[in-house]
Amino acid sequence: MSFTFGLRGPCAAFDTACSSAVVALHAGVRGLQNGDCDLTLVSGVNAMLTSTISASFAVAGMTSATGRCHTFDRNADGYLRGEGCALLLLEKDTSIKWRGSAVMHNGQSATFTALNASSQKDLLQRALQGTTVTSVEAHGTGTRLGDPIEVSALSLLDRVCVSGAKACLGHGEPNA
Repeated sequence: MSFTFGLRGPCAAFDTACSSAVVALHAGVRGLQNGDCDLTLVSGVNAMLTSTISASFAVAGMTSATGRCHTFDRNADGYLRGEGCALLLLEKDTSIKWRGSAVMHNGQSATFTALNASSQKDLLQRALQGTTVTSVEAHGTGTRLGDPIEVSALSLLDRVCVSGAKACLGHGEPNA
């Protein structure tokens, strides 16, 4: 994008699976805060161009066999894949204040795709230092392993509304 549109300043691509767009947003906000740039353009894209990955995820039991995503439900059996593109332009001097952000690796967990409960809690505490949160858009993939771990980490927050759009939109994977 920088080459095509003649953009200057820091430019990076992130491939951190489901957190790619969030990690890019974190880096963009940090660039604004550190004075590396006055504007930041953050984007995430997922396009399903072949059926190979969908078939692999189905064989691995990651996607829903029922064809529905049951986020935070006892019937959770996996997620639905989704395509999309999101683009966000942030300016350094706006009335919107970025209250918190943190990025960290999950460390070891039950499986490569499973969340680590203590890492999730640590991440939330680092990101939300001293802020009041009333709602959270959760990762909420609709898996029996991941959703309870995520809800457990979110239990650190008092009286918070937790939602999961993936049940309606599909999981955009790197665009999530």
